[in-house]
Amino acid sequence: MQAFRLRIRSAILWFAVLCLLLPAVAAIRALQAPAASAPIVLSAEVDSAIHPVSAEYMVQTLDRADREGAALVVFTLRTPGGLVDSTRTIVTHMIAAKTPVAVFVGPSGARAASAGFFITIAADVAAMAPGTHIGAAHPVTGGGERVDETMAKKATQDVAAYARTLAEGRRRNIQLSEQAVRESRAFTEREAASATPPLIDVIAQDVPDLLRKLDGRVVRRFDGSTTTLRTAGATVTDISMSTRQRLLSAIAHPEIAFLLLSLGVLGLTIEFWNPGSLLPGIAGGVCLLLAFFALQLLPVNYAGFLLIALGLLLLGLEIKITSYGALTIGGLISLVFGAMILVDAPEPELRLSLRFVIPVVVGFAGIGAFLVRLGVKAQRQRAVTGDAGMIGARGEALSDLEPGRTGQVKVQGEIWKAVASKPIPRGSPVVVTAIDGLTLTVHTK
Repeated sequence: MQAFRLRIRSAILWFAVLCLLLPAVAAIRALQAPAASAPIVLSAEVDSAIHPVSAEYMVQTLDRADREGAALVVFTLRTPGGLVDSTRTIVTHMIAAKTPVAVFVGPSGARAASAGFFITIAADVAAMAPGTHIGAAHPVTGGGERVDETMAKKATQDVAAYARTLAEGRRRNIQLSEQAVRESRAFTEREAASATPPLIDVIAQDVPDLLRKLDGRVVRRFDGSTTTLRTAGATVTDISMSTRQRLLSAIAHPEIAFLLLSLGVLGLTIEFWNPGSLLPGIAGGVCLLLAFFALQLLPVNYAGFLLIALGLLLLGLEIKITSYGALTIGGLISLVFGAMILVDAPEPELRLSLRFVIPVVVGFAGIGAFLVRLGVKAQRQRAVTGDAGMIGARGEALSDLEPGRTGQVKVQGEIWKAVASKPIPRGSPVVVTAIDGLTLTVHTK
């Protein structure tokens, strides 16, 4: 009976302990729940022209956000423009993404021109930092060819309709979007935000400020559905380009493309003139292939490309042809003019400047002068092989040499037949003056 009472008391004690612990456990779980369910925001930075590499980077970021169930994707955008096809690829994926997308033009002093304008107005949230601007989206040709008025008008109409479609789908200012295309208008952050209806939604100092202002905001998606953004206390994950993407994006810069093109042509030229050198040919081939990759991502003027190739060829011909500097001067002029018109784009960031071109051209002129010097030096050296290499060689008479009679001499460790115009006694040193088949003409030292 006593044991039974002890068991009852023990059970009551344990029950009381559990009653006290359960609220504490519930409180701990309640405190931990917000951290476990904190929204995820993916942040990516695009600081380059819009081309296939940057498009791949942005599309991969959008796909990752959809897989991870992120609350928002923020693209910090700084771009002078880019290719229409790559822009359409990015915009298409932004519209189709399950995750809301914010495009933030920043920091202060940045811009999103041309292709960047379309990406900005296509986003669920368009934001700009103070001191930034967007616009100037008039289409330009990318091959250096002249386009007749009809084709230019068709291109403008097509891009203007694209801008109107995006602006209407996002309920942004259609008229200003069309003016950005037809009239190349650009807008500051204040002008874009104060328009009726506005071109952008938010002005923010940076990404953290943008996330604070977007918390609780109702966003209308392109398909007409709405979603409420929850960004308070969000875990921000920075998404960087892969090593391959960074390398290819760097190569796609006009200055790098010009250097690669120049080095590639120079390397192959040296290899053609000196077969078997291997290193100039291999390096030149690699540089040329990388240059072709970069040039297909840029609006290239093919006349400029041919002028650069001609200039390098003329510099190389100076080594083989005596032109008294005419080929060098022509090559330098071709290089300068070719570089200046190589990239056919209105944006200064996509064009080659004289401050960059002149040092490069001077450097190639120095390389050409160095190669010419080596060629002249090699031509002045005495031949060391073949018949020419025997002229001036020293030897020893192995027999008495009389005029009109053939004797023997030892030259370069070999025994030769020899003749002489004057008598030469056996054992005397001799010098070769001519060679006729296997017979040497010698005279005394």
